[in-house]
Amino acid sequence: MSGKEKKEALKEKLQLLRSVTKSNAANKTSILVDASKYIKELEDKVEAESAAASQADSDAMAAMVSVASVELAGDSSSSSSRRGFRINVSMERSRPGLLVSVLEAFEELGLDVLDADVSCADDTAFRLQALGSGQGQQGESVDEQMVRQAVLQAISKCINDGDD
Repeated sequence: MSGKEKKEALKEKLQLLRSVTKSNAANKTSILVDASKYIKELEDKVEAESAAASQADSDAMAAMVSVASVELAGDSSSSSSRRGFRINVSMERSRPGLLVSVLEAFEELGLDVLDADVSCADDTAFRLQALGSGQGQQGESVDEQMVRQAVLQAISKCINDGDD
């Protein structure tokens, strides 16, 4: 490769670097300075997004969710009992829409809330104790793990939606 070809190839690469970094610089040094600033901005952005995702993950992990099967008494016309779930959710900090998100998860599972005690407000502790019953959608069986997983997903979704 001749010296002229090398010079032309370097010029093309500097033009490409200029366009990628949205630089208006005219000389090589200024283009490289703008490129290094652009790279630093990208690094800072990635670091901030990573920190936000890590915080959301730790917030979701800070949620204590327990689900236990319970036998519910049948109605007065029936002597049979049915299965339900006692669901406890506890978090150090609530988020806007958290209760709605958890209740939507119950609905998606086909659970009816028979009784609930809730304490929540933005930036304070969130506590939910609920008694739910019902079959899943289309009559499929729902177990404790499915309920727990649905509640954790609802919490995670609420946390991630709040960070957008």
